[in-house]
Amino acid sequence: MEYLAQQMMNAFAFGAEYALLALGLAIVFSIMGLVNFAHGEMIAVGGYSMVAMAALSLGNPMIVIGFALLAAVVASVTLERVAFRPVRYADPTTGLLTAFGVSIILQNLFLLLVSPRPIAVTSLYFLEWSIPIGMVSISSLQLFEALTTIIVIVALMLFLRQTSLGLAMRAAALDFEMVRLTGIRANRVFAMAFMISGMLAGIACIFIMARRGSVDPHLGFDPVLKAFVACVVGGFGSLPGAVLGGFLLGVVEVAMLVLLPQSLGGMTDAFVFGIIALVLVWRPNGILAARAEKGDKQ
Repeated sequence: MEYLAQQMMNAFAFGAEYALLALGLAIVFSIMGLVNFAHGEMIAVGGYSMVAMAALSLGNPMIVIGFALLAAVVASVTLERVAFRPVRYADPTTGLLTAFGVSIILQNLFLLLVSPRPIAVTSLYFLEWSIPIGMVSISSLQLFEALTTIIVIVALMLFLRQTSLGLAMRAAALDFEMVRLTGIRANRVFAMAFMISGMLAGIACIFIMARRGSVDPHLGFDPVLKAFVACVVGGFGSLPGAVLGGFLLGVVEVAMLVLLPQSLGGMTDAFVFGIIALVLVWRPNGILAARAEKGDKQ
């Protein structure tokens, strides 16, 4: 019973992490049509900001967490202004190449200016302890991650539905030119999308760092790759689809770890992506994407 409860929490925690990152990718894509592969480097920025706080002898966990969130948000907004705004109306391929270029540049800056080796960060160990529930014991970190993700999703939903800027972002996702004709500033909408994306990356960074305890230049690569897959499975551009895809990917990943024999443990990702491929055969545009028959006029 304890083993089953632990694996269920593992699946929910991994799914929550992927959902946070997938939301960050989806909210930018829905407005700009840009797959921001530099999103993973915002996680590394948050991690290295924690290292900076430790170097300044500011080990207070709340300061470390707040600074990591701030660093990820500022870095994301800065990238929008410096790298992505000039190519906003260019061909989508140009935006994709720009995102790859920014990602590679940031990784190499981390390698050259900081260190190619993992750097330990111990400020977040306070998040990890065992919580007894009945006859089972679960990890507090997994519980915090799941609850935080639910709170963030609800807060984002309220922001998009109850605020004027949120409504403008939803409208921009459907018809950006019409939104501009109503007098809403394009720069403000895009900057807010990247701000939210950076905040989501910062929140994910906190839990990734608490689990790993160290940061390296490639910290965000694997999580964002999984988040990209989650977006594709849920339906790119669909925020509910990004959340669903993230949790589904977490469940499938943990299920494969549990069900596969030890001799096939190294092929877990292969089986996971094989199952995802079968899902996409069933729903090529994603689970929550609108179904369209070939030949239909858009």
